[in-house]
Amino acid sequence: MPAPTALLRAPEHLAEEEASTALGSNDQPIDTGPVAATAADATAPTEAPTISTDTLPDAPPLDENASQPAPMQIDADGRPQFAPEAKSRPRIRTETRKVLVPPHRMTPLKSMWPKIYPPLVQHLKLQVRMVPQKKTIELRTSRYTVDNASLQKGEDFCKAFCLGFDVDDAIALLRLDDLYIETFEIKDVKMLSGEHLGRAIGRIAGKDGKTKFAIENATRTRVSLEGQTVHILGGFKEIHMAREAVVSLILGSPPGKVYGNLRTVSARMKERF
Repeated sequence: MPAPTALLRAPEHLAEEEASTALGSNDQPIDTGPVAATAADATAPTEAPTISTDTLPDAPPLDENASQPAPMQIDADGRPQFAPEAKSRPRIRTETRKVLVPPHRMTPLKSMWPKIYPPLVQHLKLQVRMVPQKKTIELRTSRYTVDNASLQKGEDFCKAFCLGFDVDDAIALLRLDDLYIETFEIKDVKMLSGEHLGRAIGRIAGKDGKTKFAIENATRTRVSLEGQTVHILGGFKEIHMAREAVVSLILGSPPGKVYGNLRTVSARMKERF
């Protein structure tokens, strides 16, 4: 069944058919009423409104030089010269690091804080603060930070202090790039417990720290003892030599034999340099 709208016809065609049918039967025109008038008005063309050109504003004159590009500047060798690029402000990305401070290092941190933050602020151009409530040191870059590795160096410096190294020794991490920290436990070398573990720690430290200082001076490293953990700060080769000495003491070698090996190592290092 076709749609209802398909059966509808336009009003003007309907009026013409009705008028022609009426004339054919009675030969008299039949007044179709307002429908025919409406259809005639609808089919009549509408006249467009006329606009007087006297009231329009005058168009601006065309600039002949505007369409022509600026001439290219060429130097004496025939190469084009371009204007320097405008300096754009670089996008600053802020990064933050947090270093956890062990409880037993909070008191030394508070006492040594006047010596800790100046290298970070003046040398590395970092923003640093100590949060005693959270036992952390927070580091953050700023628009004055020049080196991208400054944040990592600052974190290593703070971690070195928290591991028990002196501030003067930890500052070397900020000035030199080939320094590392190696950490291992005594149980990683040999499973010891009770008095055997205490004697091993005593052999590493020595009387009044004598053995530890001898290892540091011979290998040009710094050794930190924290319970059963040993931390060594220095270069790659220096750390290897210091670790060999500490491992020998843990395994039970007498300090005299270790001293002899250290003298040989120090003599070789002097010859090398």
